[in-house]
Amino acid sequence: MTLSSTELSRMLETAVVAARLAGQHAMEQLQYLHRSIKNGSEIVTQADPECQKIIIDHIRQTFPDDGFIGEEGTDGNLLKIPPRGNSSIWWVVDPIDGTNNYANKLLCFSVSIAAMVDGKPVVGVIFDPTTDSMYTAAEQMDAQLNSSKITVNAEPVNQFASFGVDSHVNELTDAGVQTLMAQTRFRCLGSTAMHMAYVAGGALIGTVTAGAKLWDMAAGVILVERAGGKVTDPLGNALFPVNPEEYNAEQLATLATNQKYHTEIVNIFAKK
Repeated sequence: MTLSSTELSRMLETAVVAARLAGQHAMEQLQYLHRSIKNGSEIVTQADPECQKIIIDHIRQTFPDDGFIGEEGTDGNLLKIPPRGNSSIWWVVDPIDGTNNYANKLLCFSVSIAAMVDGKPVVGVIFDPTTDSMYTAAEQMDAQLNSSKITVNAEPVNQFASFGVDSHVNELTDAGVQTLMAQTRFRCLGSTAMHMAYVAGGALIGTVTAGAKLWDMAAGVILVERAGGKVTDPLGNALFPVNPEEYNAEQLATLATNQKYHTEIVNIFAKK
């Protein structure tokens, strides 16, 4: 399915407004937070499903037949609403990426919204409501921060470069992460989406996570790619296409870099 620039612009504009509405609600709810544990391992607040509903309700006003995948379904499951009619567009929604931070009032979290067509992201928005930073990208368009073009940097792995690492240990990435932690000024911000936005904007030379879900990284993928970067799994394999209809919250190990040194960083993770 090929979308025109007009259609992509309309989708991007809709996602921007939805992200801003959800981000504003998240900020308003900070002083009223109620937290609980889902699936025995993840914190969730009352604001997570509320923000997700705000996003879906707004997008549906313009695209009533599109499908949705969201982090906050019933009984700890993902939300999945298939497209209707002739639509084949799936919106992938993380209403608060960095909920652990948010639940502890650590102000590093984001709203992440992507639209997928034919198994890959074509529109992506990551909004940081704490700094009013709106990262946007779409096919045929530049990656932008608050309407100004952004690009990845060209810095190599060195003692002055910043690299985003996951907050969870995983045997797939642990050895490579340790190497990068020794060679860079590593950062762990607690939000995969924000890590990827910072790669797109040139603040980080790369980021890796072994435990990303589709909603954590879909918007970041097109942001990084439209900013001139590259995204694969840590061993250099393609992440997409992903069939949203069949997706069931599987982990998608993700490596995003400034592209120039992508092969070098992949080789760090490929070493046994």
